[in-house]
Amino acid sequence: MIIEFDGVTKRYGSVTALAEANLAIPEGSITGLIGPNGAGKTTSMEVISTLLARDGGKVSVAGYDPEQDPRAVRKILGYMPDFFGVYDGLIVREYLDFFATAHGLRPEARPAVVADLLALVDLEEKAGADVNNLSRGMKQRLSLARALIHDPQVLVLDEPASGLDPRARVQLRELIGELGRMGKTVLISSHILSELEGVCSHMAIVDRGSVKVQGTMAEIRAALVGNRRVTLRTPLDQLLAAEDLLRGAGDAIELHLEHDHLWFTADVADDRLAELLRLLVNGDILVWDWRVDSAGLEELFLQLTEDEQS
Repeated sequence: MIIEFDGVTKRYGSVTALAEANLAIPEGSITGLIGPNGAGKTTSMEVISTLLARDGGKVSVAGYDPEQDPRAVRKILGYMPDFFGVYDGLIVREYLDFFATAHGLRPEARPAVVADLLALVDLEEKAGADVNNLSRGMKQRLSLARALIHDPQVLVLDEPASGLDPRARVQLRELIGELGRMGKTVLISSHILSELEGVCSHMAIVDRGSVKVQGTMAEIRAALVGNRRVTLRTPLDQLLAAEDLLRGAGDAIELHLEHDHLWFTADVADDRLAELLRLLVNGDILVWDWRVDSAGLEELFLQLTEDEQS
């Protein structure tokens, strides 16, 4: 694991932001840190990024303690906060060159690094534009380029899609996916759960200062989702036969006929669902549509927090 929390606690006066949190981020993963506002996401990211001291527990980033060896962590980590701060009067190229200088890049190497990053975030045509005149989406991409200026191994992105329009969100997700394919470890937070579905390989759900569940996307769904709903469409004259076959298999917890289709719920793995579909086909049922609806991230989070409160 490239990032690890072991019983990490952080308090702000009487408010506990992190309550003995445990977190493990695999190297090379794109991990989503999701939860409502105030759950502890930003605090976790600031602790990882050497910006905030913890009150208890242990933290490791690539084997380094962010408090004991912050310089070592900063060399391998790029941090993108949830706000964009600029120096007035800088153009885009100068903005990145400034941070390249701050990170100690050699003068002769800086122009090529800046050009490559502008190409990566699709801002080549804005190299001479005033930073303050960029759109919100462009500023977010420029902020990401800034976090990448020293070619870090780990990227920590705090609410990067906040305030973006739908097109800019799609562009940002595509860019994050590309960073994952480049071998970067990406930790990205959001309170909008659906933003991270489809881009993350791993997920950690945070609520009330602790990590409630974490793992691969498949592991989280397996841990939190029991029944899945399957909708089946066949010719009308085959609906009853399909119903009989499914009832005979014994996996359907509930099965209903509705007009030109039937649906059922089942607490089974994907391979068993495939066997049920094969059973129908072998029984000469003409299957027009077979749709499996698993819970999305929002439903998973609601299920988890309801379980905690009950």
